[in-house]
Amino acid sequence: MESIYFDHAATTAMHPEAIRAYAEAAEAGPGNPSSLHARGREARERVTAGRDVFAERLNVSASELVFTGSGTESDNTALFGAAYAQRKKGKNGIVTTAVEHHAVLNACRKLEADGFELTVLPVDSDGIVSMEDAKAAIGENTAVVSVMAGNNETGTLQPYADIGQWARTYKAVMHVDAVQAFGYVDFDLNQLPIDLLTLSAHKINGPQGVGLLYARKGTPFQPLLYGGSQERSRRAGTENVAGIAAFAKAAEIAIAERQARREHTESIREAFIRRLETSLGSDGFAVNGHPVRRLPHILNVSFPGVSSESMLMNLDLAGIAASGGSACNSGSLKPSHVLSAMNLSSEKVSSAVRFSFGLGNTREEADKTAKMTATISARLRNS
Repeated sequence: MESIYFDHAATTAMHPEAIRAYAEAAEAGPGNPSSLHARGREARERVTAGRDVFAERLNVSASELVFTGSGTESDNTALFGAAYAQRKKGKNGIVTTAVEHHAVLNACRKLEADGFELTVLPVDSDGIVSMEDAKAAIGENTAVVSVMAGNNETGTLQPYADIGQWARTYKAVMHVDAVQAFGYVDFDLNQLPIDLLTLSAHKINGPQGVGLLYARKGTPFQPLLYGGSQERSRRAGTENVAGIAAFAKAAEIAIAERQARREHTESIREAFIRRLETSLGSDGFAVNGHPVRRLPHILNVSFPGVSSESMLMNLDLAGIAASGGSACNSGSLKPSHVLSAMNLSSEKVSSAVRFSFGLGNTREEADKTAKMTATISARLRNS
């Protein structure tokens, strides 16, 4: 049976060149970047080369980049690191949004349990935070503001640059989770009002288990992990040399091919929607998220009268991989906190499926999957 993978927002296949970079580093033999001997120096050179790739592409100093073990670790390191450092200066407020990834939301709730004042900004029916709400929430007491760039469930883009500019007025640290947006959106961090930025390798055809945190020079920060002096004492633990080499290669390719990636995934998304319209009619489904201010590779669709579970189970039986939302929650029966925060009807929330596109996908696959989805939807509704 042919298999179709439409769950790239959860994780992506490694790019062949990233695999080669990983294998080359792994086959070089043992080498700890902290060791002084030749093997150690060689490993450190690979880490340094990888850091330089990101420094050039993000337009920052290499010294401002910290390699971590995941996007979640980068988010946690950013939030806890900045919040506790800011509290020493008398700032005790945390501001985030209701549609953040749980790596941010749950970290913010832990900070609230530790005595910080948490404000969770609402979103509109398209999933966008209003500047008016952000301005009302951010003030002299604000320690950290965390707003994602592009949503992992709907693809909706937030006004993170405008919010970051306002946060600077009050010397609040601005954190942006760019895990889903990187590779589709340009991040010139020398120009953007962002102090901390989170990236993850496995979302851009790199390996799982590697993340990156940008920490602008001078940003209040204290480490989350304690141990050795790796990463300029900001993240203890031996660096994942092969993973970093592959991450850097994947980032090189993603940025060099960014426009082509956008056009490719957008064309697949459009083909998918056109086939749904033909096969189901415009009343048979609803697209969730902002129609324009969005990432091109994510399509969140509700099928009235059909539960997400039933749809996903039937798609899986047909060899099609999709998701009910965030990869961290898709194995549970909980409704999407993102769609719920958008105040969509319970029917829309309970019938939503996320299709996400990437490397190797084709318009033909989109057409075939949309036809299959329409068939399943009609069958389940009639039953």
